[in-house]
Amino acid sequence: MKKEEALDILRKSGAMLEGHFRLTSGLHSNRYMQCAQLFKSPEYSRILCEDLVNKFEGTKIDLVVGPAMGGMIMAYEVARQMGVPNIFAERENGVMTFRRGFRVPEGARVLITEDVVTTGGSVREVMKLVEEAGAEVVAVGVVVDRSEGAVDFGVPMQAVLSMKVEAFKPEECPLCKEGVPVVKPGSRPVK
Repeated sequence: MKKEEALDILRKSGAMLEGHFRLTSGLHSNRYMQCAQLFKSPEYSRILCEDLVNKFEGTKIDLVVGPAMGGMIMAYEVARQMGVPNIFAERENGVMTFRRGFRVPEGARVLITEDVVTTGGSVREVMKLVEEAGAEVVAVGVVVDRSEGAVDFGVPMQAVLSMKVEAFKPEECPLCKEGVPVVKPGSRPVK
């Protein structure tokens, strides 16, 4: 899929927001990816996840795992298209864990999916859980890589869209200096 096609779907779905945003990292940005908007549309979800699934053609994957919230629906759709099971990890008392009877089989080859990667923190937490279960993380798949390839998980990472989105420390933010009100749209608290 070409970059412009992916951007068009993200815009049409309402997933790509423009304004003044406080990210989970505490940094400020003029763009925010709210992929929950993308995943409310089964057709858009199918199209972007299909592009990602195609990027892993030939890779043996036994299980797809996504972090809650952003990776949950995506993990399901990617796993559905691959014909393998999926589960998700979620935070309990601030710590990523498997609940609801979910477990990763020892020796499983796991694809971790996430909607947006900026620093990779949630993916790393899930990777640790998978490795502690005795399974192997073989790759990471994301809808949007905001780092433009700068985040390294030590395994192959594929993205539907890779783009560098400017982020600023609050004291250096040009939007703050202009007096533009800041919004915190995500589900996680600011670090």
